[in-house]
Amino acid sequence: MPTPYRFTTPVRPRAATGRVAAVYAQVERDFLLADGPLMSLSPAPEVLAATWALLREAEIVGAAGRAEKEAVASAVSLANRCPFCTEAHALLVRGAGDHGLAEAARAGRTPEDLRHAALLAWAAATRSPGDPALAAPPFTADRAPEFLGTALATHFINRMVTSLLDEDELLPGAVRRSATARRAAALTVTRAARRSPEPGAGLAVLAAPAPAGSVPAWAGGSPVGEAYGALRAVAAAGGELLGAAARAAVLEAVAAWDGGHPPLGGAPAAVALADVPPAERPGARLALLAALAPYRITDADVAAWRTGGGGGGDGELTRVLAFGAIAATARVEEWITAGAGSAAADRGRGRRADS
Repeated sequence: MPTPYRFTTPVRPRAATGRVAAVYAQVERDFLLADGPLMSLSPAPEVLAATWALLREAEIVGAAGRAEKEAVASAVSLANRCPFCTEAHALLVRGAGDHGLAEAARAGRTPEDLRHAALLAWAAATRSPGDPALAAPPFTADRAPEFLGTALATHFINRMVTSLLDEDELLPGAVRRSATARRAAALTVTRAARRSPEPGAGLAVLAAPAPAGSVPAWAGGSPVGEAYGALRAVAAAGGELLGAAARAAVLEAVAAWDGGHPPLGGAPAAVALADVPPAERPGARLALLAALAPYRITDADVAAWRTGGGGGGDGELTRVLAFGAIAATARVEEWITAGAGSAAADRGRGRRADS
């Protein structure tokens, strides 16, 4: 029987225990069925828990409109070339009641509504450092934790889903081709898209609190910041599975990344990893691809890592990929919070001038 899970065997809901079971229970109660794409992270329970906590606290709960946050997630997914996530979030926009916004987000079109147009432009620009849209975020400071957290959660999840799953198996072709099919599919998620659970419960499943100093200032003391700090910590720990040279090479390449999609072929990765010892390159290549081009990870890449002396089981693979994914997400965080911070400072100066 075909399975969407390319390289790992996830923990099924009926077999889940401990932290994985706790996450699945929250996912089913507050979002959708536990038997879904997030399950791909279950071989690394601490990564699964922190990913869910950020998704829940930023995107599912809060005061900002759910349709708008899902539209941001869909537009980010489109920029990241994650077709399943693009369509899944657009369906949730539909389920929340805004069909026009859903179609605009999934297709990369500009909505007629000026606020929605600004939101989608901002979301798409999260891969474009220096884009003017980042300097004028279309949300108020009190909503920033939810929108920033949604965008960053999506950047991380896009990379993990694309790395670990066969999106063609997840996404029915009719949903891509037919607006009628999308309307019908949206009916199945309407209840989930209109839920508004209480904030904070996602933090209960974390393996550990966010380390001291890791909660970002942009989160304003909300649960979003605690969840994001925890995710950065547990995902970055996956780098410990690589050698020091491999880890440094990945981080250096991501630090130089300009947000674009690397050209076809293996040359960019080969150049970036040229000074990495041969035994460490398979793991470094997986992490770097997860960061910059997860849709290019192949069976051969995973096999080379598993058999090359540095490989391991499903949990280790998930953690190596998470290391690359969070490195790229943290780079995006630099771009988008610089813009949001500049805009907030400008608004603050304006308020002082008016007083």
